[in-house]
Amino acid sequence: MQATTESLHAGISRGARRYALVVLAVVYMFNFVDRQILSILLPSIRDEFQVGDTVLGLLAGTAFALFYVILGVPIARLADRWNRRNLIALAVAVWSGMTALSGLAANIWQLALARVGVGVGEAGCSPPAHSIIADLYPPEQRSSAMGFYTLGIAAGVMLAYLAGGYVAQNIGWRQAFFIVGLPGLLLALIVRFTIQEPRRGASEERHDSGSQPDLIIVARFLMARKSFLYMAVAAGLSSFVGYSIVNFMPSYIDRSFGVGIAVIGFWLGIIYGIAGGAGFYLGGYFADRIGRDGHRKAMLFIAASTAASALFYGGVFLSTSLFVCMTLFVVPTVIANFYLAPVLSQAQSLVSLRMRAVASSLMLLIINVIGLAMGSPVTGFISDMLEPALATESMRYSLLIVSTVLLPLAAWCYLQAGKFIEKDLQHADERD
Repeated sequence: MQATTESLHAGISRGARRYALVVLAVVYMFNFVDRQILSILLPSIRDEFQVGDTVLGLLAGTAFALFYVILGVPIARLADRWNRRNLIALAVAVWSGMTALSGLAANIWQLALARVGVGVGEAGCSPPAHSIIADLYPPEQRSSAMGFYTLGIAAGVMLAYLAGGYVAQNIGWRQAFFIVGLPGLLLALIVRFTIQEPRRGASEERHDSGSQPDLIIVARFLMARKSFLYMAVAAGLSSFVGYSIVNFMPSYIDRSFGVGIAVIGFWLGIIYGIAGGAGFYLGGYFADRIGRDGHRKAMLFIAASTAASALFYGGVFLSTSLFVCMTLFVVPTVIANFYLAPVLSQAQSLVSLRMRAVASSLMLLIINVIGLAMGSPVTGFISDMLEPALATESMRYSLLIVSTVLLPLAAWCYLQAGKFIEKDLQHADERD
C-alpha cells in the first residue's frame, strides 16, 4: 500500500520513477567521465605541450568551471519554468560533442576552449536533475535517492581513469576524448524520449502555484538561511580538496612512485569506483536514517566524517610506500564523499517548489567557485612554488597542505549548519 501511495504521489509509476533515477545517474556518470577524463591525461598533455602544474590546474579546473559556474543559474531558472528532461538531453549532447572535439586540439589554448564548451554543456545537468529527483522522492527518501544519483560521480571517475589510462598509454591521449565523448550523443536521445517529466511538488503533496519567484527573491530567501550558507561553504571546501586530489592524484603517483599511467588509471579507477561509490551512496543513506532523529545529527555525522578524512589524507600523502598509500587512500575516498548527497538534498528541502532548480544552482555556484574553479589551480600553484626545493615531491606536499588545512575548516562549517537547519526547514514552504 505504501509503494502504491508513493507512486501516486510521484505522478508516475514506481517502475518509471526508478527508471528515471537510474537514467539520471547514468547521465551523471557520463558527466563525470567527460569532466574527469582530463585528469588521467594530464601527464601526457604536460609532456606534449610543455606546461607547468599551474597551467594544468587552470585547464582542469578554471577553464571548465568558467561557464559552468556562470551559466548554472540562468539554466536553473529555465529548469524551474520549462521541461527539465529536455534541458538535460540538450546538455548531454553539447558536453559530449565538446569532449570529442577536445581530441582535435592543436595547442593548450584550443584544448582550454574545448573544455569551456564542456563546461557550458554540463551546466545544464545537475540543477534540473536535482529538481526532478525532489519531485520523484519524498523528503524522508530524498538523501538516499540523491546518494544513488551521485553514484554517477564515482562510476564516471572510475571509467575516466580506466579508459583514459589505457588509451593514453596504448593509443594516445587524443583518442581517449573521442572514445568517451561520442557515446553521449546516443544518451541524449535516450533521456529525451524515455524519461517522464514528473509533476512539481508531487512527492510531498505540495501545491505548485505556477509562479516563479524572481532570482533576487530566491537569492535573498537562501541568504537568510544560515544553514544554507554554512553548508555551501563547507561543501565548497570539501570540493576544493576533492577536485585537487582527483585531478592531481595521478600526477602525484607518477612523480613520487614512478608508476605507469595505465597502472595508475587501473588502481585509481577501481578505488574511486568502488570506495567512492560507496561513500556517495552511504552518505545519503546514513543521513536519511540519522536525520529521522533530527537534521542537526545528520550535519554532525558529516562533520565527523570530514574531519576523519583529513587524518587519513595526511597518511596518504606522507606515505613512502605505494601499497600503504593506496591502502590508506581507500578510507578517505569513502568518508570524504559522505557530505554531497545530504547537502544537495537539504538544498531542495529548504525552498519552495519553483525555487528548487535555482536553489540547486546557487548551491553548486558556491561549491564550484570555491572547489572546481579554485582547487586545482591553487594546488598546482603551490606545487610549482615548492618544486625548486622539493623537485618531484612538490605535488605530494601541495596535496598534503590542501587536504589537512581545509577539511577541518569544512567540518567546523558543517557543525555550524547543524545549529540552524531545523529552524530553516520550517520556513521552506513560505512561497509555495
